[in-house]
Amino acid sequence: MLLVIDVGNTHTVLGLYDGDNLLHHWRIRTVVNHTVDEYGIRMLNLYKMSGASSKPVENIIISCVVPTMLNILEPLCEKYFNVKPLIVGPGIKTGMPIFYDNPREVGADRIVNAVAAYEKYKKELIVVDFGTATTFDYISEKGEYMGGCIAPGIIISSEALFERASKLPRVEFGRPKSIIAKDTVSSMQAGIMFGYAGLVDGIVDRMKAEAKSNPYVVATGGVAGIIAPETKTIDVVDEMLTLEGLRIIYLRNS
Repeated sequence: MLLVIDVGNTHTVLGLYDGDNLLHHWRIRTVVNHTVDEYGIRMLNLYKMSGASSKPVENIIISCVVPTMLNILEPLCEKYFNVKPLIVGPGIKTGMPIFYDNPREVGADRIVNAVAAYEKYKKELIVVDFGTATTFDYISEKGEYMGGCIAPGIIISSEALFERASKLPRVEFGRPKSIIAKDTVSSMQAGIMFGYAGLVDGIVDRMKAEAKSNPYVVATGGVAGIIAPETKTIDVVDEMLTLEGLRIIYLRNS
């Protein structure tokens, strides 16, 4: 059994693989001030409740964009699963050339997504990952990571609006009936939803123009399924892309 762990700034996503099959996946909050035991008990309980605990976790791979979380997760894996985890970072085999000025600066999650997307679709790609930040990554037809850009995520953009505009209420994230809204809540929902869809389309169109081609656009991340239908440029939503990328990278290093 392989446990894959993707640590983001807001959420940590876990997946349990038996060979190529993703048996279970979970999403929990990333809390940097939790102890090894608090996280360990939570993860162990999820594993035991999965119904797959008759088979031991033999291997673990971690992608992490919150460095302090590794101080929790590495000893957790050894204490609760008796496994030394593989950490995605410099020196790990990804099977993908990285054409970035300083490859060490590229977030582990971005490389994991790129590896998974190219392995699955085998074509020129743009991967859009909707997380705390929204990342846009371009992968060439030859399977090379060429770079990309980073934008504020839709949730933190919304939070900034709620906090800075004192007369505006905190609204639920959702699709309004119309862009020409008739009340304050719907007006805010329209601005957030359609405004962000426009941001995505604008960046993807600029990347296509610079690449002088028409890459296939894959979206992943927590709100991908909500935003993608409002865009003109996203071709497919693949919610398990990062977990699958971790599985692939583990196999390339085992």
